[in-house]
Amino acid sequence: MDTRQYIEEGRAVLGIELGSTRIKAVLIDGEGKILAKGGFDWENHLVDGIWTYSLPEVWQGLQSCYRDLTKRVQKEYGVTLKKLSALGISGMMHGYMPFDREGQLLTPFRTWRNNITGPAARELTELFRYNIPQRWSVAHLHQAILNGEEHVKDVDYITTLSAYVHWQLTGQRVLGVGDASGMFPIDIDRQDYRQDMLDAFDRLVAPKGYPWKLRQILPRVLTAGQPAGCLTAEGAALLDPLGNLEPGVPLCPPEGDAGTGMVATNCIRERRGNVSAGTSAFAMLVLEKELSRVYTQLDMVTTPAGKLVAMAHSQNCTSAINDWVGLLGETLEAFGLQADEGRLYETLFLKAKEGDADCGGLLPYCFYSGEHGVELTKGMPMVMHPANARFNLANFMRAQLYTCFGAMKLGMDILVKEEKAAMDQMLGHGGIFKTPGVAQGILAAALNVPVAVMETAGEGGAWGIALLAAYLGRACAGCTLEDYLDGTVFKDSPMTVMQPEPEAVKGYEAFMERYKKGLAAERAAVECLL
Repeated sequence: MDTRQYIEEGRAVLGIELGSTRIKAVLIDGEGKILAKGGFDWENHLVDGIWTYSLPEVWQGLQSCYRDLTKRVQKEYGVTLKKLSALGISGMMHGYMPFDREGQLLTPFRTWRNNITGPAARELTELFRYNIPQRWSVAHLHQAILNGEEHVKDVDYITTLSAYVHWQLTGQRVLGVGDASGMFPIDIDRQDYRQDMLDAFDRLVAPKGYPWKLRQILPRVLTAGQPAGCLTAEGAALLDPLGNLEPGVPLCPPEGDAGTGMVATNCIRERRGNVSAGTSAFAMLVLEKELSRVYTQLDMVTTPAGKLVAMAHSQNCTSAINDWVGLLGETLEAFGLQADEGRLYETLFLKAKEGDADCGGLLPYCFYSGEHGVELTKGMPMVMHPANARFNLANFMRAQLYTCFGAMKLGMDILVKEEKAAMDQMLGHGGIFKTPGVAQGILAAALNVPVAVMETAGEGGAWGIALLAAYLGRACAGCTLEDYLDGTVFKDSPMTVMQPEPEAVKGYEAFMERYKKGLAAERAAVECLL
């Protein structure tokens, strides 16, 4: 069957992910082959001290992304996209979206990027004896309670971005276990929220007299392969205002970007790990056993299939380096020269390979927003270069790439050096890995482990959620998600693997010693200037 007929018959699968800076749509066949892509750029806003996106922006972005996809399908295959065999929605994990009984958002969407829940996170971590990071939804809810915010009494539903969109498309208040594990701790055996901790939270807030129990206002937890509702007529009109998309499409459980990144890199079996690098950076490793104790630098989440995962998360990654690349592009333009964005990134990233292993003594920080792992409530990008530093373009670009993984490495060092967690290989995905052999080699040096990159590295979570949607029918036939990925999607998938270079490993460790010492200067700058 040719691709045109395949799409016309409604056999294609669609995945959409709402990332931090781009909404992506990927249309695939049942084996994961990409048939078409669409996208829309957007950006969060700092409004009254809160990093947020408005709901109109969410729908404008989704509709624009879907429209871009359909135009490409029409242009390439001569087909008007009307039918789909399955659909999946993914989005940024964590954050706080509280709704009342009428479905009205009670506060602006508080994204994962906000570090405003410190007291709540500490209190819940102590209460549960389980690490509750600041960006988790329950931390945001409890902080609103501690703040005495009036809206809390009216909460009927709190959810993440992916579950919100899914709810509007299907009417179903459900969430994939991977994304749910970033709202509230998960019982691995039961694949549901930890009942003992739900009860503890309810007892804690009982004196407030709220008319809800926590479980009642959380999405219902589903695992990969379980049906999660179908696209309603209203949902189809929301996604496609032109009216071409037909309702009735089955949806997989909505998932977070961490889980879809794991699927997109085939890292859902024990001892496999992946690093997703974009606006934020996080490394995830599927564990063989529980950690020996609680670490505030490590999140405990799950794969979309419900396996235990340790995640070292950093709020900040590529925003600062994107600004520097843009500035250098403007410099070229000032001299009447032009370089397209792709070539500009590739040239500057390749220049980084010429830099010294320790970046010549340069020390930048990419903290656009706060960073929980280094005790920063606010961020301020900085570049420090001592007088004796070797300040040149190669070292500057290399240092910018090093610092992208710096905060994340602090958490991974705990996992590997203290917990002795087994890690066979890490896979990198995200736009930072598009230039071959640059960020990949730096990450291998940072973690001192082989790092692989697949040809689909730049597709990320949109492809991952499309694969989860394609898996829907196979789960009923007894095929595990791991077997589907290994035996169908990645069976012949080419990848490049880079081993850590000893000199680069040594240089990165030297950089990290400066990085840790220099954090005092970063904190002082934030305190004095913000």
